[in-house]
Amino acid sequence: MSLIRLNDVHVTFDKAPVLREAFFRLEQRDRVGLIGRNGSGKSTLLKLALEQVSPDVGTVTIEPGVTFGYFSQFSELDGEASITEVLEGLFADIHETEAELASIDATIATDPSADLDALILRQSELFERMDHLDGWDYTRRIDTALTTLGFTAAHRVCPIDDLSGGWRNRAALAKIVLEGPDVLLLDEPTNFLDVAGVEWLEAWFRDFRGAAIIVSHDRRFLDSVVTRIVEVENFHLHEYPGNFGEYVVQKQFRLKTLEAQFVHESELLAFEAEGIADRREAAKAASGKLGKQLAGIKKSRAPRPVDEIITEIYRGLHVKDVLCRVEGLSKSYGDKVLFSDLTLEVRRGNRIAVVGSNGSGKSTLLRVLTGEEKPDAGRADWASGAKVVSYNTMLDELDLDDTVTHAVNALPDSLALTATRKSVGRFLSMFQFSEADLKNRIGNLSGGQRARVAMAQCLLSGASVLLLDEPTNHLDMPSTQIMERALAHFPGAVIVVSHDRFFTDKIATRRLVFDANTPGDVEVSAA
Repeated sequence: MSLIRLNDVHVTFDKAPVLREAFFRLEQRDRVGLIGRNGSGKSTLLKLALEQVSPDVGTVTIEPGVTFGYFSQFSELDGEASITEVLEGLFADIHETEAELASIDATIATDPSADLDALILRQSELFERMDHLDGWDYTRRIDTALTTLGFTAAHRVCPIDDLSGGWRNRAALAKIVLEGPDVLLLDEPTNFLDVAGVEWLEAWFRDFRGAAIIVSHDRRFLDSVVTRIVEVENFHLHEYPGNFGEYVVQKQFRLKTLEAQFVHESELLAFEAEGIADRREAAKAASGKLGKQLAGIKKSRAPRPVDEIITEIYRGLHVKDVLCRVEGLSKSYGDKVLFSDLTLEVRRGNRIAVVGSNGSGKSTLLRVLTGEEKPDAGRADWASGAKVVSYNTMLDELDLDDTVTHAVNALPDSLALTATRKSVGRFLSMFQFSEADLKNRIGNLSGGQRARVAMAQCLLSGASVLLLDEPTNHLDMPSTQIMERALAHFPGAVIVVSHDRFFTDKIATRRLVFDANTPGDVEVSAA
């Protein structure tokens, strides 16, 4: 039985196409990973399922009675209630059953004239109902969800409006997974989750009996959870059975097939052009326009490899061997020790991944290294002339009235000022910036597009050290992959806080691991 069916769906916004000839079915227990570039139409597909958007052409059919759970970074909760109160409210049937059981116990204990047979029969029915509702351990399920998602005792009782945006997102996710709807629609569910939280969500999916459509750039999460991949590309939906790893293999095969098809069609066009040229020459009226075009196709060179474009950009960037010496660095907030006596060297070529649970002190460490916060003890001595750039600061300080081109090129010491214009153009095109995008105001861009601007600024900044705090949160998968290749060739050092395991496994040469069991203990190890 198909829970959701899209049949030949077309969607446009402001006369611009978003989806064309979209066919899609979601079956029971499907786990669909929905991927594509920023702005490609992924969220539109979710909104079609929620009937928040109507197709211009085609039909969207939802199986009657199907319940949905929708998570996005803008999920709404009762801001005056605590997350514990919100989650307790999900189990109203259980509360009613518990109250009636308590009333029966009180009646049996205090009313000698009560009809015991009727009360015991009713009690038996309520016990069966509690078994059916799985109501005996619902408090444990609430506690497990909140604990694994990182909620402290204070987080659990304060009003949701008092939580940060990230914690409100976690609260919304906790509510949805405990509701257990027929269909989950999740838009970037692993953003703001630490590794323990992501692993808990993966484990929860193993027992979830419903279906899910998951928009995510977290490749390891997709690899663990989904049963097929749907990619939104050029306004169409392309399906690949299996998880993310299988998608990568199948997509490569598809691209090779398309390339072979293009070569075959080019050869046929060349034969056709020869015939046209012969006829024109015979008629003494040959313009040669088509022939020149086809000759150009034959002589055109394949695009330069991504790695060559990146290394050309970084060719003129010279970096010292030792960039920073950290000695005895310590930081606490009240009685909570974040890190203590941390000592390490940051050297040219280091790719240091800072990992640990939420609230353990990772982001604080970056702020201490940049001087935004003062340590309680110890010091971080940066080499003379070592320029340090923070991706998150770049993102926060984007001028919304500026154009993309000016924002990328106008930074002091920018590599865009020393590299050739052609090299910079190729570099930006890899980040999916079209000529029109480069002239656009940053205020007109989506959140993901702005993140790409900030990342391009960082990579072209001419800095010796890049500090990245959860850089994959707002980047789509192609942008993340380009960033990974750029970081692999970056001649300086990179210090990155990330819960994206696939990302850190690819780039890290060293790890700083915040030990959740021993506050203040940070282990420095090779990746």
